[in-house]
Amino acid sequence: MSTATPLTGKALLQKVKELAHLAKRETAKECGYIKTSASGGVRTDLSGFYDAVLSAKGVKLDETSRDSRGKVATYKATVHKNGQLLIGSAYTKGMGLKEGDVFTIKLGYKHIHLIQDN
Repeated sequence: MSTATPLTGKALLQKVKELAHLAKRETAKECGYIKTSASGGVRTDLSGFYDAVLSAKGVKLDETSRDSRGKVATYKATVHKNGQLLIGSAYTKGMGLKEGDVFTIKLGYKHIHLIQDN
């Protein structure tokens, strides 16, 4: 049976210890971390649960950067159908590169080294 309002702080940590034998999703439900969708469906709020556990343990998350950070470089690239590999402007700007900069490409086994020419 889940609680009406989500547990927080020491009460949450104590309940998590008591329910250590349950799956994470069930533990979150028992601690009150559930959401109701517009269509009336009920689902587990694992994100809210994990945030509350971290907060109860004293881990502070930077809330100001959440959802307002825009595009962030992921350090992953995909080869396109035409065989080209595109490196986005976030990387070139981050390195201070400008149009016309020249690189030497060195191939290794499953990796590429880009060495900027002086």
